[in-house]
Amino acid sequence: MPAEDASFASPPCFAHELDAATGAPVDAQQARDVARWRRAARERLIAARQAIPVADRARLDAAIVARLDAALGDLTGRVVSAYWPFRGEPDLRGWMETARARGARCALPVVVEKAAPMIFRLWTPGAPLTRGVWNIPVPAEGAAVAPDVVIAPVVGFDPDCYRLGYGGGYFDRTLAAMARRPVVAGVGHAFAALPTIYPQPHDIPLDFIATPEALIAPRRAGKEGTP
Repeated sequence: MPAEDASFASPPCFAHELDAATGAPVDAQQARDVARWRRAARERLIAARQAIPVADRARLDAAIVARLDAALGDLTGRVVSAYWPFRGEPDLRGWMETARARGARCALPVVVEKAAPMIFRLWTPGAPLTRGVWNIPVPAEGAAVAPDVVIAPVVGFDPDCYRLGYGGGYFDRTLAAMARRPVVAGVGHAFAALPTIYPQPHDIPLDFIATPEALIAPRRAGKEGTP
């Protein structure tokens, strides 16, 4: 795994004021400091992801999906939500097609209302799509389904499998609203690893993260192995 950027080798100056038990800021000023730090980390990591040469992307994506397959096992009859790639994210569209061939039903997340949980609609190759948030294609129609597996791209992640996303809060808000928690996997690159994302009370950790190099279980569950 590449060495962490030197500018992030030590925690920000406010880190000693975070709650020792949860890592959450103890007041509004620290919450603003964490948000500012996340914005800077997000910009750096997205730039690094977009800088991956096109010639390398297919190889890296293939390594990621191989780890996903090893972790998820038989997908027959399961609803698997992935995503449409955006800003250099690993491209799982080909994997979704193979998952369907193996008996899975594939879905994509859809933002239906600002600051509200997302829904999931089934996706099939060639189905009509429309532009959603950030102009990301989403299924244009169809009833909401409850996924058994949710796969989300990570901008960054920490050893406890907390995810740094785009800052909209949709992913955590959606997981919090689910009556039944699915298996939740992240996909990304090794350079996206951070010592911590300074998790906030609303942040929900993933079950594991697949990178081209490794399948990463949360540090707190490391002795139990990956799902």
